[in-house]
Amino acid sequence: MGIPLGAALAACGTSGPTPAGGGASSGGTANNKATYWFLSVQPQEGVRTRAVERFNKANPNGQIAFTALQNDAYKTKIKTSIGAGQAPTIIWGWGGGTLRTYVQAGQVEDLTPWFEQNPAVKDRLFASSFGAATIDGKIYAMPAETMQPIVLYYNKKVFDQVGVKPPESWADIMALVPKFNAAGIAPFSLGGQSRWTNMMWLEFLFDRIGGPEVFQAVFDAKKDAWSNPAALDALTKLQELVKANGFIKGFSSITADSNADQALLYTGKAAMMLHGGWTYGSMKTDGGDFVSGGHLGYMNFPPVDGGKGDPSNTVGNPGQYLSISSKATPEQKEIAKKFFATAVLNDEDVKEWAGTGAVPIVNGADSAFATSEDADFLKFVYGIASNAKTFAQSWDQALSPAAAEVLLDNIAKLFQLSITPQEFVTNMNAVIGS
Repeated sequence: MGIPLGAALAACGTSGPTPAGGGASSGGTANNKATYWFLSVQPQEGVRTRAVERFNKANPNGQIAFTALQNDAYKTKIKTSIGAGQAPTIIWGWGGGTLRTYVQAGQVEDLTPWFEQNPAVKDRLFASSFGAATIDGKIYAMPAETMQPIVLYYNKKVFDQVGVKPPESWADIMALVPKFNAAGIAPFSLGGQSRWTNMMWLEFLFDRIGGPEVFQAVFDAKKDAWSNPAALDALTKLQELVKANGFIKGFSSITADSNADQALLYTGKAAMMLHGGWTYGSMKTDGGDFVSGGHLGYMNFPPVDGGKGDPSNTVGNPGQYLSISSKATPEQKEIAKKFFATAVLNDEDVKEWAGTGAVPIVNGADSAFATSEDADFLKFVYGIASNAKTFAQSWDQALSPAAAEVLLDNIAKLFQLSITPQEFVTNMNAVIGS
């Protein structure tokens, strides 16, 4: 998948597809039921399934037949089905670049008028979640489920051992690097073989130096958008960190799927790690008393001195997204809209999503995890999401699949110092709008 959420999901092997809820395993009509496909990984699959079951029980005359599919199988099947005009009524996805391809092909409904008619539905959700649902100023998907920002984690024991404080600026990060290296501790863990882990660094540097408009110009396919001076500055700063031995030795052969990068942090072999919010749960499970003993620190990415970006901004997955197939019948479309209005992120759904250790994209969702043993971390994540001026979507999900692959390849080369910042810019400008 190449994206944080996708990687996390793909790491969980499941059998699929699994027809359920009436057994509809294809798009189109199923006794005039609406149809809905989604991913079959637990615990998320269970939350999605129960939301549909509750809806069906409350709406005997407007049912939804659902099918759970394994991650890779889903991506293949949904692409093929949409291309053939046989999509399910409700199309689950990550928004961004893939949603744009659906919009350009006329395969999904414009939901802007529906949201205007149902302002209470829109107002309940994080405003930041609508960015990846919006194409050319129109909303084509219902934001759903949870958000996962990228977090700067650090090992408090290691910081105490070296006698330093968490960084409050990029200059602080660069000043910490030689201090940790002198103590025989890698400044940063990194599963660089996975490539999207490297991408997180550039996402934050671009934002902190030039603001969200730098990457927005790439997303909007503006000619030579990568040539922005802020982009060159960010690419140069990143290579300066690599050259200063900022990352664990051999990072290009470490995979994120193995969680080896997390292990380096909680065993004290590395001091810090930039990674997704979902890694908190696995570090809690695998890291002994690292989390329960209060040894894990976390923070938003610090500002860059002189940068234009708002330090409240974040990047990652601002939500998951539900679109309605333009090929569905009027009856199916109405069932889907009723599902959006009454079942998606209602009080019960919010409670269930919070129970998975993630933050639902609903204003006030923090009340759902006030008594959780993970309340401090969940409140931190909720604060980042609700206070962010901009919650930027992961680049490789915002771009088309073809451009994303070129991006990830060039980012890997940039980290390996096999291309210069200018070569990166030239290579990426060549695929703008592809």
